[in-house]
Amino acid sequence: MGKNVALVLGSGGARGLAHIGAIEALEERGYTITSIAGCSMGSIIAGMYAAGQLKEAKEWFLQVDMQLIWRMMDINLLSVNSLVKGKRIIDELQKIVPDRPIEELNIPCSIVASDMMNTEEVIFRSGSLFEAVRASISIPLFFQPVQLEHRLLIDGGILNPLPLHAIQRTEGDLLVAMNISGKDSMPTTEEHPEPIDVETRLADLVARGIPVPKTLETQIRQLTKRINKAREDRANDLQRKVSFISMLDRMSDMQIQQNTILSLRLTPPDVHAVMRQYAYNTFDFDKAEEIIADGKRIMNEALDAYEAKSEH
Repeated sequence: MGKNVALVLGSGGARGLAHIGAIEALEERGYTITSIAGCSMGSIIAGMYAAGQLKEAKEWFLQVDMQLIWRMMDINLLSVNSLVKGKRIIDELQKIVPDRPIEELNIPCSIVASDMMNTEEVIFRSGSLFEAVRASISIPLFFQPVQLEHRLLIDGGILNPLPLHAIQRTEGDLLVAMNISGKDSMPTTEEHPEPIDVETRLADLVARGIPVPKTLETQIRQLTKRINKAREDRANDLQRKVSFISMLDRMSDMQIQQNTILSLRLTPPDVHAVMRQYAYNTFDFDKAEEIIADGKRIMNEALDAYEAKSEH
């Protein structure tokens, strides 16, 4: 059973903090990460690990709160295509890991972005680490795209949220995927209306000495039945639970989930660790400790399954 790992880290906003826990699980169990690839949030963790400074990155993320997140939002007032410039967050990250050429990192590292002009993936294996990361994290409409010659680069997860094909492999290694866009059902506000208990209401009237004629009792039962049915129908009406905004979000989520499934089919990993797409929101960075712990648990469960299978 091989212990060298080619590790691929998927996109998913704050869920990407789970990659830190996944790496810790691998190393604690004696696996050696010999190459790494990532897109979007996965590119940040991949780059910091390959630079040998994941511990420092973890400490930084654990102290992130909403106040710091807002301070890093350099609003782009003059832009026609984005809300945030994205320079401040890169400046903060470079306080932890100074920029270095990707080809000089401790292990082979691949950073994946999407070229929106030509609908192509762009894989960075050399050049500025943070130029590549900045391109890879460019969430459309939020972060300003990165222009690189004739290309306009956006979030790598747009075309491939789990870039398994981009990893640089060595003979005999294990392909391990940390997928943080696992298939999930659309979250909605669940409504479970308590039915009106007509028997209790009628009994209460009798107990209070209020006579209820038989004809009126029948009418009350029929009305109550109709009210309960109307309330239940309303609660089960999915049309009411989907707004324009939630529909747009869901369309994007469906694309990400399906592209992830396609990537897994084209390049099946030896170990596939999965976090549900709706486990955490994109900007839940203030839940770092919880997300990292979940990432470690999920990777340990995937390794348990792989090792049990390998023993037979």
